[in-house]
Amino acid sequence: MSTPNPVLSIAPVVLPTPDRAVDLRLRISVPMTGSELPVVLLSHGQGYSNHLSSLDGYAPLVNFWAAQGFAVIQPTHLSSRTLNLESGDPEAPMYYRSRAEDMVRVLDRLDEIETAVPHLRGRLDRGKVAVAGHSMGGHTASLLLGARYTDPISGAEVDLAESRISAGVLLAAPGRGGDALTEFVTENYPFFLSTDFSTMTTPALVVAGDKDASTYLTVNGPEWHADPYFLSPGRKTLLTLFDAEHGLGGISGYDVAETTDENPERVAAVARLTSAYLRNEFFTGDPAWRQACDELTSGPDPLGRIDVK
Repeated sequence: MSTPNPVLSIAPVVLPTPDRAVDLRLRISVPMTGSELPVVLLSHGQGYSNHLSSLDGYAPLVNFWAAQGFAVIQPTHLSSRTLNLESGDPEAPMYYRSRAEDMVRVLDRLDEIETAVPHLRGRLDRGKVAVAGHSMGGHTASLLLGARYTDPISGAEVDLAESRISAGVLLAAPGRGGDALTEFVTENYPFFLSTDFSTMTTPALVVAGDKDASTYLTVNGPEWHADPYFLSPGRKTLLTLFDAEHGLGGISGYDVAETTDENPERVAAVARLTSAYLRNEFFTGDPAWRQACDELTSGPDPLGRIDVK
């Protein structure tokens, strides 16, 4: 890995959004120096914390990615507990389509974002864009990578694939719908029922914990979170973390009480491997991915395994 740069993080950057319940608020994190920075759009999950499911979460990943030369943009989605919206919107409380549309807005308005953050101006490589997401954020990312679902309200198939995004990272993302879901999810979040990965062709790294049973979501056990790898076409990589649960060691923040598998070494491994994967996608010949994979799987107690197709 390259020597880490000091990181500049600015929030909130507010994009006026009249057609949205509230304006879109962002955090922008970049290295202090460098140009032609690839862009990573990060979609937060829906944890129990009041603030981590927002632009204020995922610092262990965001700070590392930015230090390694990425411009990380984090929106606060309408589903965030920080907003606590009392809305009659039929997509509430998860705002499953709106989440993906937030990311499209960011890409559409990069000029405006650069104007709001002068230190960012002229430093982005807009031809290198990735999306990442944890848990519900992984669902958001999968839609932008090409996965589809049938809208439970209109009955229409929804295609939100974003051609400007050329790589993705799915962290403990939801798997397939249908009979893999619990009765609770079927009744309360019917948009999950029709999740279809057969059109998710964009290259992606799928990260799953082998102890992430997510019993409130699925009856299929930890294997459910690997569905985006096994059920999608194209170049995909699966990182299975041994003994990891849904928090993947605590990626949503530093010292997060809700993390059931707190493990700083695991969090560091996720940060390094995801960064290395993206560098491998964006910079031909970059050695970071191979080095990180070798370290992950070496020694008497490897942290996980890598599968590629």
